[in-house]
Amino acid sequence: MKRLSLPILLFTFFAITEILSSCKEFIEPSIAKRQVQLEAPANQYQSSKYTISFWWDDVEDALSYRLQVVTPGFDSIGGLVLDTLVKGDKFDATLDPGNYQWRVRAENGSSQTAYSAPRSFTVEPSSLTDQTQTLTSPLNNAISNQNPTLFKWNSLYGATKYQIEIDTNNFADETNLVYNQVIPGQQLNFTFPKEQIYGWRVRAENETQQSKWSAVNYVAYQLPAPGQVSLNSPANNSLASQPVPLSWNAISNASGYKLYVYKSDSTTYYNSSFPLNVSTNTYSFNLGNFGEKIYWKVSAVNSTGKEGKASALRNFTLQ
Repeated sequence: MKRLSLPILLFTFFAITEILSSCKEFIEPSIAKRQVQLEAPANQYQSSKYTISFWWDDVEDALSYRLQVVTPGFDSIGGLVLDTLVKGDKFDATLDPGNYQWRVRAENGSSQTAYSAPRSFTVEPSSLTDQTQTLTSPLNNAISNQNPTLFKWNSLYGATKYQIEIDTNNFADETNLVYNQVIPGQQLNFTFPKEQIYGWRVRAENETQQSKWSAVNYVAYQLPAPGQVSLNSPANNSLASQPVPLSWNAISNASGYKLYVYKSDSTTYYNSSFPLNVSTNTYSFNLGNFGEKIYWKVSAVNSTGKEGKASALRNFTLQ
C-alpha cells in the first residue's frame, strides 16, 4: 500500500480542520450537556446593599443566559422576583430585604443547559444612606431621536421619592441644571431642548434620608434626518419654458430645502448660488438659454441643518 507523504498528511489534516470549523459556523453546536458555573454572590451570602451583582462563567457556544431569582427558594417559591435573558455574564438587580435563591442556564438558538444548582443569599435591611441608586434606561452612551424620551430607574427599598438631575455640563453648577426635580415614581418623560449630549443621575429619598447618587449615564439627543424628497414638476426629460416652476413634495420634519441645479453635464453647479437654500417646496427657475438642458434635485433639511437623502436627479430642456 502506498504511504502518503508528510506534506500531504499535513494538508489533509488542516483541510479537515477547516471544514469542521466552517461547519460549526452553519450548524449550531448543542450545549445541552454543558454546565453553568456561578461565581457571585456566593452561597449564603449576606448583603447590606440592596443592589446585587450576579456573575457567572461564560459557556462556549452560548448566546445568552437566563437568570432566575425567587424568594425564599426554588423548593418553596413564594414569589418569582426575576426571570430575564442576559447577553453577557453579569447582571445587576436591586432587591428589597429578604431571603433569595438564584440560578442560571445557558441558551443558544437550538439548545440550553440545565439550570445551575441554586445559591442562597440574604439582603439585610439597612439605612437608605448606605444604598446607591441604579438606572435602567436610557443606557449609558445611548443615542436617542425620540422627544420626549422616557428615563427609568429602579425602585429602592425605603424610598418615597426620587431626585433626578439632567445636565450638559457634568453637574459642575448644581444651581444651573437643565432639569432638577423630585418626583414620586421611577420614570420621567423628558423633552430635550436641543441636540446635545446630556448626563443624568438619580438618588432615592425619604423624609429623613437620601441614597448615594447613581452613576451618571450619558445620552446623545440627535434629531432624525428628514425624509427623501420626491420631485413633482417639471417631469423628467420634459420641455419647459422660462420661468420654469420647480416643485416637490413637502417633508413633515423639514425646516427648509436645498435645491441643486446643474449644467448639461449633470455634475457642474449651474452657478455659485447653488445649492440654494429654499424655505418652501417650490422655486421659479429663470436662468439659461433656449435649447439648454438643465439638471436638478432637492433634499430636505431639518432645524439643525441635518440634510436628508436627495431626490432622484431630473432634467428638463429650455424651449
